[in-house]
This record gives sequence, C-alpha cells and structure tokens, in this order.
Amino acid sequence: MKSKRNGNIRIVKLTLLGLVALFCAAAIAADQSKQDGTAKVVTTPDLTVPKPVVPDSNENDVIVPSDIIAPSSSAKKAESSPYYAKVGNMKITWNEYRYEYSRAASKKFYHGRPSEADTAFFQREVGETLVTNAMLVQEAKRRKLKPDAKVVKQRLDLYDQRFANDPNWPDARTRVLPIIATRAQNDNLREQLESRVRNVRAPNEKQLRKYYAAHPDKFTSPPQTRVSTILLRVDPGAPETDWQKAQEAAEDLVKRLRAGEDFAQMARKYSGDITAEAGGDMGYLHEGMLPGIPGEIVSKLQPGEVSDPIMLMEGITIFYLTSRKPSELNSFAAVKGRATELWKKEQSENAWNNLIAKLKKNTSVELDESLLMPLPPAPVTPAAEKSTEGMNVSKP
Repeated sequence: MKSKRNGNIRIVKLTLLGLVALFCAAAIAADQSKQDGTAKVVTTPDLTVPKPVVPDSNENDVIVPSDIIAPSSSAKKAESSPYYAKVGNMKITWNEYRYEYSRAASKKFYHGRPSEADTAFFQREVGETLVTNAMLVQEAKRRKLKPDAKVVKQRLDLYDQRFANDPNWPDARTRVLPIIATRAQNDNLREQLESRVRNVRAPNEKQLRKYYAAHPDKFTSPPQTRVSTILLRVDPGAPETDWQKAQEAAEDLVKRLRAGEDFAQMARKYSGDITAEAGGDMGYLHEGMLPGIPGEIVSKLQPGEVSDPIMLMEGITIFYLTSRKPSELNSFAAVKGRATELWKKEQSENAWNNLIAKLKKNTSVELDESLLMPLPPAPVTPAAEKSTEGMNVSKP
C-alpha cells in the first residue's frame, strides 16, 4: 500500500511540472498584456466550487491545481473581466489569484473539504492578501528599493534543486523561472520594506517610563504559591488492593504531618516524586500550573496546611502549602530591559499596520469577485468585512 501511494505521488509531481509550464505560459501572456496595453484573454477556472489541490510538502514547491488551465463555464465571463483586481497601476490576473488560492487552500484545508461559507470567506482573505501585497510592492518601488539579486537567485536555485532529477524540468524551466523570478523579486521588495518600516528607534528614558506607567499589567508578577508534595507511586494497572494500601499509607502520613512531623524529611523518605531529594519542594508556582483537582485543593490551603490524600494517575499524593506571594508590580529598574523590548515591538507593529492602513486608504482598488463563491447572508461576520476594510474599493 505504501509503495503504491508513493508511486501515485510521483505521478502527480510529474504531471505537476507540465501544468506549471502551461500556467506560466498563461501568466506570461497576462503580464505581457500589462506592458503593451492590450486586453488578452486568459482562460480562467470556475472559482465558485472549491478545487482539488496538490498538498504542499515544502514552502518552496510550485503548487498548481490540477485543473488550472482546463476550460470552464467561466470562460466567457473571463473575457470581459480578465483581472481579479486592479491595484493602483498593478493588475492581478485570475491566474495569479487561482495560483495563490491553491497554495493557501492546500495548507488550510489539507485535512478536509471546507463548507461553502468557509470557502467564500477564505477566497476573500486570499484576495485581500494579494491586494495588500500589490500595494506594498508599489510602495517599495516608490521608495526606490531594489530586489536583492543574491536572495532572488537563492530562491530560484531551490527549484533547480527540487526538480533536478525530474526529466520534465529542463523543458519547463525556461517558462517557469521568469514567473518564479518575478514572485521572488516582489517578495524580497516587501521583505525589505517591512524591515525598514519596523526598524524603530529604541525609546528614550521619558518614553520608557511613560510606557511602564501606562501598562502596569505587563510588569506585574502574578500571585504565586510555594508548594511541596509527597507522592506514593502506584502503577496505573495495579490491583485495587495496591491502591487501597497506598491510600491508607497516605492517610497515616497526613496524620503524622498534622501532628507536627517535618514534611521535608518525610518526603525524602517516602516520596516517589522527582522532588523527593529537595524535600518535596516544587518551588513557586503560578496560578494554573497545578491543573484540575490538585490546583483546586491547593488554592484552598493556608500556609502551613497539609492536604488530604489525592488520587492521581501516578498514585496517591499529598500537598503542603509553604507560602503565598501576592501579585506585585516590579520596579522600573528591574523590568527596564523587558519594557524596552515590549515598547519596540508595539511601535514596530503600529508602524507596519499604519503603513498598510494608509496604503489601503490612498490606493485605488477595483475588484471583480464575480467568480468567487457568494458570501452567506447576514449576520455579517468580521471575516466578510475584513477583505475591503479601509480600502478605496470600486467594483466594475
């Protein structure tokens, strides 16, 4: 069964290269139409039904749906609307959209077929990503950034390595690489732009103290409890008599502890827990570190109290509460380094998000969603609003 499955995967990969070549030829034609101003027709698959895709086992693999060049019922509609979107002076063809949708869907829906509603929302999420990326590429070019030739070449070399032993690769390579190169160049431009925008200066003392005062929750240590334990181990598959003996032994220990015997000494002598050598000391625990029933029981103990025996999967355990620490705001000096990092991260996110919001507001976008699945009726979900939020969008 395994060898047959591997054989099928091999056949798919071989077929894939042929489809890649066809796809790239269509994409090249579409790119050429952008340059010479003519409206060349690109046959477009019907996007109203989720299409099967080849699972992406490597981020650098070329992922193309098996029917990307197949004629469809949408061909006539595509003649009058060959582009999914016009973003400023850039155009996103339906082939480009379908390519990105297939890559994303192969990862998101790998384990099952999505509902029509999920598909409709996801199609628009993919569209939003494409539109935003186009805006960012144009902004990078406006700032006169240039693709890093070395980085682009490294990405192209990955394809040669990936398909080095495939007999179909030499023939497909000349048609595939121009498209891959354009994608790699645009990816690199966006990466450079993001790196520059996010590269914020470190805050001065005044800014940092203001941030510290405005976000005390980020610098406050949560309540902590210092707990010790004695575990009388019992194999989960042991007979009931073994569990009963352990329960009786634990009850006897609790009586002795409550009578004043030292918990640490008894833990070293009787406990089967890894903390036995430390006298059962588990150290200070934050809330939630002891889950379930043990956590509930310890939360009700007062410092110096011993719990009743508790049955766990590993055996019977006893807890001793040494002390409690209330939540405490750490001093500015103690958290200055962490405050600096948090401030820079927040400012970095703000700078990047503000740039994207500005581009969406100032960039003209025309969308054609006629080939996408229709959105479900009200109530409108945040995912439905997300695709055009903040954009200057018109629909042909």
